[in-house]
Amino acid sequence: MVRLNEERRSVSEAITSRRATRAFLPDPVPRATLKRILEIAARAPSGSNIQPWHVDVLTGATRDRLVSAITTRFDAGDFGEEEYQYYPDPWFEPYLSRRRETGWGLYGALGIARHEKEKMRAQHRRNFLFFDAPVGLIFSIDRELPVGSWLDFGMFLQSLMIAARAFDLDTCPQQAFAAYHEVIREVLGLSDARKVICGMALGKADVSNPANTFRTGRISPEQFANFHD
Repeated sequence: MVRLNEERRSVSEAITSRRATRAFLPDPVPRATLKRILEIAARAPSGSNIQPWHVDVLTGATRDRLVSAITTRFDAGDFGEEEYQYYPDPWFEPYLSRRRETGWGLYGALGIARHEKEKMRAQHRRNFLFFDAPVGLIFSIDRELPVGSWLDFGMFLQSLMIAARAFDLDTCPQQAFAAYHEVIREVLGLSDARKVICGMALGKADVSNPANTFRTGRISPEQFANFHD
């Protein structure tokens, strides 16, 4: 059995306690806390230390303005257009089964049956409310940077979500925002030279909400790792 000292145990618990939180309390997060989380996350590695991440932190009226602009489009049946491909097309195994398991697991926790399309749509819409989190984050990258910088960005995102746990805060990474990159650019005044990667909700989890009772599983190391002696 691997023994962990207190510091290592804290790191382990921060990683394993991170979950995609889909309902938040309205409690505000102090700006000093947000800055500290970003400072910690910025220690993420990047090739040649180029640090390719850009973050727009949204609270208050700006957050509400973006929420209103996107939900207005969504309610009108405009579901945006992706700037980059995130999922495989077509889906194939084993990834299709894992996706379905996650989707139906969440809907099951919310009491949504497979034929209740309107309820599914309403749940998807909650993405664009940042699941009621008081803080919304929008992440973008210089358009000319290649795939290596996207790998770096992923490490930054993970570092941010883990850093938030040190402050008893929760997060939900949301690629769904990328489909509304034009709206985001207009509301936030982002340059066309930057590509929107995703959004993220940040705040204190509403543990009473059934959406937060759902837990995704993970495959074991024996299923994804080969050990070579």
